[in-house]
Amino acid sequence: VLQLVESGGGSVQAGGSLRLSCAASGYSDCSGYMGWYRQAPGKEREFVSIIEQAGTTLYADSVKGRFTISQDSAKNTVYLQMNSLKPEDTATYYCRCGAYWGQGTQVTVSS
Repeated sequence: VLQLVESGGGSVQAGGSLRLSCAASGYSDCSGYMGWYRQAPGKEREFVSIIEQAGTTLYADSVKGRFTISQDSAKNTVYLQMNSLKPEDTATYYCRCGAYWGQGTQVTVSS
């Protein structure tokens, strides 16, 4: 059974930065990628970014140029560096590995 544990969320002012981490324990090929999604109150969960095993990355237009996804395969960990944060980035951020989801970490950006 795979477990994903996110960390690094918190509260920052607009323009600030946060770095999220997602550590995977247990085995799964993650269907070839790991990624981050987010869900704001009253909204659907939405895609933020993914990184494939070979290193190819993909970003939602809303975060492109501000967020950077990376991975440390040796540590089975994926990161999301979030810069120039905006109030609209406020959400619970979830790590995904194939069919597996983490428990979520809250990010709050105040104006």
